[in-house]
Amino acid sequence: MKILLDENVHNKLKFRFPDHDVATVRDMGWAGKRNGELMRFMVEYKFDLLITLDKGFEHQQNFIKYPLPVLVLKVKRSDYEFLLPLVEKIREILIDKLPNGTTIISLD
Repeated sequence: MKILLDENVHNKLKFRFPDHDVATVRDMGWAGKRNGELMRFMVEYKFDLLITLDKGFEHQQNFIKYPLPVLVLKVKRSDYEFLLPLVEKIREILIDKLPNGTTIISLD
């Protein structure tokens, strides 16, 4: 699976998914792009999934125009140590075909 980590997700997280092709928004040179433009680039560059911390993502995007799955990580802070407990949940989700639109992942 080709995964894109949004710029608000710590870049070290990409090394936690060695079975997948993971890039960050910064790796792609897309830092500062608006979410709609980012979704367009994802389709163009054939990404399968976006992982973000952007809680309002589902209300901001047209998932009919850009039929992509997005994992929204719900954490207290964006620091790496707050993201690590979600890694196993993300791995489990990646096993199945993800639905288009947002899926929220949290420790709850």
